[in-house]
Amino acid sequence: MNILFAVSEAFPLAKTGGLGDVGGSLPAALKEQNIDVRVIMPRYSSIPVYLQEQIEYVATFKVELSWRKIQCNLCRLHYNDVYYYLIENENFFNREKLYDYWDDAERFAFFSKAVLESLTKLGDFQPDIIHCNDWHTALIPLIMKENYGNNPFYFDIKTLFTIHNLKHQGVFPAEVFEDVLGLGGHVSAWEKLEFHGGINYMKAALLSADYITTVSQTYADEIIHPYFGEQLDGVLRARIDNLCGILNGLDTQKYNPQDDPNLVVNYRSSLCKKEENKKHLQELLSLPVRTDLPIIAMISRLVDQKGLDLVAHVLEEILSMDLQLVVLGTGDKKYEEMFEHFAAKYPHKVAIQLVFNEALAHKIYAGSDILLMPSQFEPCGLAQMIAMRYGAIPIVRETGGLKDSVDPYNEYTGEGNGFTFANYNAHELLFTIQRAVRFFYDDKVAWKGLAENARKSDFSWAKSAKKYGELYQSLTQAGEY
Repeated sequence: MNILFAVSEAFPLAKTGGLGDVGGSLPAALKEQNIDVRVIMPRYSSIPVYLQEQIEYVATFKVELSWRKIQCNLCRLHYNDVYYYLIENENFFNREKLYDYWDDAERFAFFSKAVLESLTKLGDFQPDIIHCNDWHTALIPLIMKENYGNNPFYFDIKTLFTIHNLKHQGVFPAEVFEDVLGLGGHVSAWEKLEFHGGINYMKAALLSADYITTVSQTYADEIIHPYFGEQLDGVLRARIDNLCGILNGLDTQKYNPQDDPNLVVNYRSSLCKKEENKKHLQELLSLPVRTDLPIIAMISRLVDQKGLDLVAHVLEEILSMDLQLVVLGTGDKKYEEMFEHFAAKYPHKVAIQLVFNEALAHKIYAGSDILLMPSQFEPCGLAQMIAMRYGAIPIVRETGGLKDSVDPYNEYTGEGNGFTFANYNAHELLFTIQRAVRFFYDDKVAWKGLAENARKSDFSWAKSAKKYGELYQSLTQAGEY
């Protein structure tokens, strides 16, 4: 099978979040399943220089956006046994950030059309499936049906669309339909794109792709209901027979405490060596060096989705316990100011870093005892998987991928790899934190066993890549899964 993996970011070329991690690690895992997977993404100016120097040109062509014909270069990079095809246009992709520009509708319409135009220019590689990811690539299934439906080259190509976060859909004004997409007169396309008087790129993919996946089975079950469905639950219910969840995996080479270069002491299961990283973290963040108390970490965007409103309600009670709190991330001003206030009030207990620093994140995973993720919703989540690999115990709400990856600790059987709570309730969160802290102090044997369970949890891409392989095989053979 030949799979063209269309994505807006892939580590190490470009990354703003979990999508970049998936774009970088899933194709490599699929290669190990003997699937020829090649990634196609924009050529951003922010791609590291050492990779830019290895990029070669493949072809030059024009991309039509309504009445405009725009120059496009197709480039190629071979890195870590994966081929990356790069769509180059300086006007659209030579920018400081990847997203959040006034012309994002045009930028990613251009990218989607360029992906389809490039298919005839890939030499001996002809995809059986285009695997599209999130709203940035959501136009590909629609445009292929609308504009290439009579072209025999495209007849047998299937499309798979993966929802990484349903909250971000690519919603734009109605004039984009004709002025950018050039689909005036395409009644079926308008019906698939129309959304409360505007247009919605993701909706078009949900109605046009041959199959839909999302990044955990629980999230797939959740998004067909209004609370999680972000106004697309009805569309998803209509496609329920062509929808499933496949849990994301983890790049186990990148996140490996045995050889992580960011750690002061590498380790596998040694609590003593983990304590050395804890001491280093406390020194680095100007906290009292005490290995006898637990460090609770939050490595997150500081937004409502991540459960910060729950934390705000009970933060004073949390800090009344004998513990330290470390926070890394940026987000809404109200939460940044909240943590700044508590860091000033409790300098011996709270350390905050209002940035995102990859190296520091690794140090925090290695130096903390508990990771807090009380999310309102969480399609998959990677932080809880990373934390467990480093021997930190997650406290999570039972939603999305958190529910699928964290098994609640059972003190009677010793089973489980974390602590969970079900309802989106601040005091339920508080009680769960209190329970975890009590085990940390009162039952060292149980805590050691819990940490071992967490470390042994298998979040490699192998199982998920196998499921994708089976899905690809089904799509190419029968058209349905």
